[in-house]
Amino acid sequence: MSFTSSTQSVPAAGAIPRHIAVILDGNGRWATRRHLPRAAGHRKGVEAVRATVEGCARRGVEFLTLFAFSSENWRRPAEEVSLLMRLFLSALQREVTQLHRNGIRLRIVGDLSRFEPRLQKMIADAEARTAGNTRMTLTICANYGGRWDIMQATN
Repeated sequence: MSFTSSTQSVPAAGAIPRHIAVILDGNGRWATRRHLPRAAGHRKGVEAVRATVEGCARRGVEFLTLFAFSSENWRRPAEEVSLLMRLFLSALQREVTQLHRNGIRLRIVGDLSRFEPRLQKMIADAEARTAGNTRMTLTICANYGGRWDIMQATN
């Protein structure tokens, strides 16, 4: 596994942060640079998320927030958005049992009303199933954006 950082170095081990937030970005560019379809980059991104969640839980991080799908992503080509939704659905199907076994609570935040009803139900079921877990809280921001944030702040 390769490590890429804006500082190009791995910091010395120190205190583990309680909360880590990550903006998931660049999967399509990663694939394009390797002459692969953008879909390959998104699939590789799912693997990177799994490794990140496992690593954070193993090291004792209490809260991991992943900014995964902003409201601006709806402007992408319909085929790409459809792929992203299928990846989200399949990742939920595959990963929730393992998250639960590992004591990880899952929260999905954002304007979920735009997602298809099947995905909305899977999200609600996954959150309910993992609600009592306390090892780590994994929050995935989906269909979020500045306007949504402002509306939430006023409610």
